Amino acid sequence: MTGLSDSFQRPINYLRISVTDRCNMRCVYCTPAEGIELFHRDEILTFEEVLRIVEAASSLGISKVRLSGGEPLVRSGLADFIAKLSRIQGIDDVSLTTNGLLLKENAAKLKEAGLRRVNVSLDSLRKDRFRAITRGGDLSKVLDGLEEAGRTGLHPVKINTVVMRGVNDDEIVDFCLRSKDGWNVRFIELMPMTRDEGKDKLITIAEIQKIIEKRMGKLQPGPKIVGNGPAKYFRLENASGTIGFISPVSEHFCFGCNRLRLTAHGKLCPCLLGEEEIDLKNPLRNGITDEALKEIIKEAARSKPERHHLDCGIVAGVRCMSQIGG
Repeated sequence: MTGLSDSFQRPINYLRISVTDRCNMRCVYCTPAEGIELFHRDEILTFEEVLRIVEAASSLGISKVRLSGGEPLVRSGLADFIAKLSRIQGIDDVSLTTNGLLLKENAAKLKEAGLRRVNVSLDSLRKDRFRAITRGGDLSKVLDGLEEAGRTGLHPVKINTVVMRGVNDDEIVDFCLRSKDGWNVRFIELMPMTRDEGKDKLITIAEIQKIIEKRMGKLQPGPKIVGNGPAKYFRLENASGTIGFISPVSEHFCFGCNRLRLTAHGKLCPCLLGEEEIDLKNPLRNGITDEALKEIIKEAARSKPERHHLDCGIVAGVRCMSQIGG
């Protein structure tokens, strides 16, 4: 097998990069109510350091990059960074996950810089509920950002909706109806990041699909939407958009996992829900050679576990979601 792969012969071609641990929201499933201790700015990788990591990774077979946070749009200089990132040989797709608050004013320059697509996290279409889930977010700004992203050609725009029992599960049909207006909605199971977090709020994809089909009729198979994720896509009859399902808990997709994750403070994580973190920041700042850097990346790929064990109640519990970027 050529390129980068793990010990289970899964090809690894996708790197998710958290460019900051800062965020302008504090979503209930992402950040504890008391907040998190932010890294000192000197602890955060510089864009130059991230570019060097991506250059090494691309030479090994990484071709897809997704930027996340925290909220990536709060970091200054992001468009210039994307322009440099998109010019790295071997990188053929640069995308971004955002909460959308700053998307309207940034969409055009991000597209011009080389960004291909955006995923927007949106868990309610009701302004008061949205404000409660995000602890202060403005729904109208997110909706304006979605419209601007589509207008500037950041296609396809995907809507990521984490469904929580007793919180927003009564909006499932409302989100599905938006697919008739061209939205590409993706329902995601709530992932517990600690042993007891969110168990009572987990609603499975099978349950969500039953709710949709009971209210709206049988879903039709939909086209695979451009991207690198594990979603299964369907559509409603006569809808121009799609409805996707991502089931990290009830039907894990680890057998097809193709990614590594880089945290804002320079840790390479083989698994979102694993405890292992491989330090890249200190080697970079201590003068590591390109070849040695590549060896660390290869070792990280080889150390990927076969799967997570959320279904057995085993969680890592070492990070909240806002610290690794989802």
